[in-house]
Amino acid sequence: MFEYFKNYVWNLSVDIAIESGAQIGEIDEMCRPMRDAVDRGDDAGTGEFLKHWVAMADKLSDLAAEDEAQGRNFSAGTKLQRASLYYVTAERMQGHGHPGRQETYAKARAAFDRAMALGRENAERVEIPYEGGVIAGVFVKAAGEGPSPVVIYVNGLDSNKELLYWSGLPTALLRRGVSTLCIDQPGSGEALRLHGLPATHESEKWASKVVDYLETRPEVDPERIGMTGISLGGYYTPRAVAMEPRLALGVVWGANHDWAQVQQKRLAREGENPVPHYWAHVQWVFGAKDMDDFLEKSKGMTLDGVVEKIAVPFLVTHGERDRQIGVEYAHATYDQLTGSPKRELKIFTDREGGVEHVGVPAGLLGLSRYGFEVGDQAALIGLCPL
Repeated sequence: MFEYFKNYVWNLSVDIAIESGAQIGEIDEMCRPMRDAVDRGDDAGTGEFLKHWVAMADKLSDLAAEDEAQGRNFSAGTKLQRASLYYVTAERMQGHGHPGRQETYAKARAAFDRAMALGRENAERVEIPYEGGVIAGVFVKAAGEGPSPVVIYVNGLDSNKELLYWSGLPTALLRRGVSTLCIDQPGSGEALRLHGLPATHESEKWASKVVDYLETRPEVDPERIGMTGISLGGYYTPRAVAMEPRLALGVVWGANHDWAQVQQKRLAREGENPVPHYWAHVQWVFGAKDMDDFLEKSKGMTLDGVVEKIAVPFLVTHGERDRQIGVEYAHATYDQLTGSPKRELKIFTDREGGVEHVGVPAGLLGLSRYGFEVGDQAALIGLCPL
């Protein structure tokens, strides 16, 4: 893991940004002025993080506007993608209600949408009605005539559909004739920030609505819809695949077999947190009024008695030295996949890289064992054809 700071939480954000397309010179320019700020703690220095990353994003947005005025749309789109990434990263680090967070998120969304248009990206915005709000997504369409397989790509606790899009999975799947739908499910991204849709342990509720939507698209093969999730998506995905019979494949990148138990470990200061202001963040994500309410809402987040119901191919991957979620949870999920006709467990070691949480910083996933390059997440298709 590239460790710019003396702080896991801050380094994780930097590494995610690098994996998502940041430029290392810009990373250094943003981070160098705040190297001492991190000494004040995970939470205390995040205002400095917002200040410097937003300043860089604003500059790139201005440069993109100059490019666009000169008709250099592709150049403008490239700059706006990095601007959106830096806004997203800055916003992700802030506590709920922090001054400037809402404005920064609006800038991130606007920059992303404009970047997709100017760059003529294969990235269609979709909106799926759900419980009075919207599950927003980015649909990346496979080439060719006729219906194609599609993978629903699910967030973790603190990611969003834009980060999923930048992860490289949609591009890797395109090479194999597979479409991708990156979504902001309840508790993440737009669903939480703009529509107030909290997370639920019953992920099949929203997953079924996403499948309903995909079945209306003529370019989607309804018999070949799979789901994959990162981090907390390592809980949501197995639960959804177990409960929604139309899902033909499941993959987790960072198993999360018993997230309720993980909370007890974090209370005991075992393991690293993914974001600053962690306890306030999870209460916001789950729509909890206080700590007791959060623990009550999250207590159902265990896959014991759930993954046994999965009857389709399933792949479990995990980093050997994941500092957030112990590797024992990957073994638990795999061991209980007794109904799957084709199950596989891959633990990443130092030899392959990707030993940290969801493989950061060696790419979100690397399945070189199956003949694909490290970081080529489409190996899941080679393992378990849809």
